[in-house]
Order: sequence, then structure tokens, then C-alpha cells
Amino acid sequence: MKRFPLIILITLMFIFSGFASAPQPKPADSAALDSVLKKMDSLAANFHGAQANFEWDIYQKVIDEIDDVETGAIYYRRHGKEVEMMAEVKRSGSSLASLAPEEKYVLFSGGKLRLYSRKIDQVQEFDLGKNHSDYDSYIVLGFGGSGQELVKTFDVTYGGAETIDGVSTSKLQLVPKSEKIRGTYNQIFLWIDDRGISVQQKFLSPQGDYKLAKYSSIKLTDKISEEVFKLKTTNKTQVVTPRG
Repeated sequence: MKRFPLIILITLMFIFSGFASAPQPKPADSAALDSVLKKMDSLAANFHGAQANFEWDIYQKVIDEIDDVETGAIYYRRHGKEVEMMAEVKRSGSSLASLAPEEKYVLFSGGKLRLYSRKIDQVQEFDLGKNHSDYDSYIVLGFGGSGQELVKTFDVTYGGAETIDGVSTSKLQLVPKSEKIRGTYNQIFLWIDDRGISVQQKFLSPQGDYKLAKYSSIKLTDKISEEVFKLKTTNKTQVVTPRG
């Protein structure tokens, strides 16, 4: 079966276990971190929606190379008290040089995560249950999530200023406070721009694998069409609900 895209793996990682610890910040770093978190708070207070292009790279340590690349577009919007996300995976392949079209859609809405593969005309549906709001902080990581919420879920340290594709950013290191989550990703890095948006994310596993998410053409918007957050299924689409 095809590997789930990065964003799905993030939402499913609660089933694992592990351990990691965060370094103690220096006083100067604490002031810089506070400044970044306040930018994120300001953005979150007025956040309505965002859209961007993405590239998701998956690195496997055992073969010491990136063995999967997915590109496409991603959309976020605040819907009531929740944030919805739609990712359109337009191309997928083992390397940038050999990308082949393979349309997939990932929708997070109404407490459910749905993965639609157009090729096999199938939707995999995961009901996240009554505690689905716990997943929101991962879905909106760096896209409309507040700094206050970030420090509730992670131990956060400031990693310095870096330029990513010509954009000035502040690098944050995150260590999940949940022991279960640390078994899947024991470190997460965010590169936050001056708006409070994440232009790059890196998720590292205890085994040395990582998933790198790069975003471009990021646009904050007051409104995104309702049609964007609907799966374009057919009257023959099969819906399955994986267990375990």
C-alpha cells in the first residue's frame, strides 16, 4: 500500500511511544523565542485561511536517501472554532527527477481525516473521536496555530535566525510533551517567517528518518471557496474505515 503523505503520519502518530528531551534555552534565546511566539499569537488571533504550494520529502536512514517526494497545494481555513485542512497531492515519486502524476487528496474536517486516492477511487476515513481537537495543534502546526498553544503541546527552544529560499526566518526546535508522540517524532523543527507562518518543517524520528515539508507561494486569505474543502469523489467511490 502507498505510504501516507506527511500530514497523515502526523495525525496518526499518537499510537506510538518513546522518549526525548529538549535543551535548556539561553536568556537571549528566551527573548527571541518570546518574540516569535507573539508573532504566531498575533497571526492566530486574526487567522481566517491560508494556501500554499508544498513539497514533502521523506528520508529513510536505512538507505540514506530521500525515497519519496510529493508535491501539490495545501489549504487551511478557520471554520467555527476548528481549523480545516485540505492537501491536494498532485505528483508523487521516488525522486524529483522522476515525479509522476498521482492525484491524492487529504481532508481534515469535522473530527475526521479522509484520504482519497483518485487512481483507485477509494476514500480511507479515520474518525478521530471526541478528542479530535487534540490533533488540531499538529494539523495547523505553523499555519494559524498560536504560540500559546504551541508551548502547551511542545517544549520549544529558539534555534537562531536562518534564511530559507531567500526568506528570513526564526528556527524553532520542538520536542513533544507526549511520550507517545516522541516515539514517532522526537524532534520537530519549524522555520517561522516574519508573519508567524512556517515556511519549512522537519520531523525527525528516533530511528534517524525524517520528513521535510517545504512551502512556497504562501498566501493568507480571508476566504477560500467551499468547493476546495470537498473531496471530488464519484458515485462509484469506495469508502473504507481502517482499524488499528
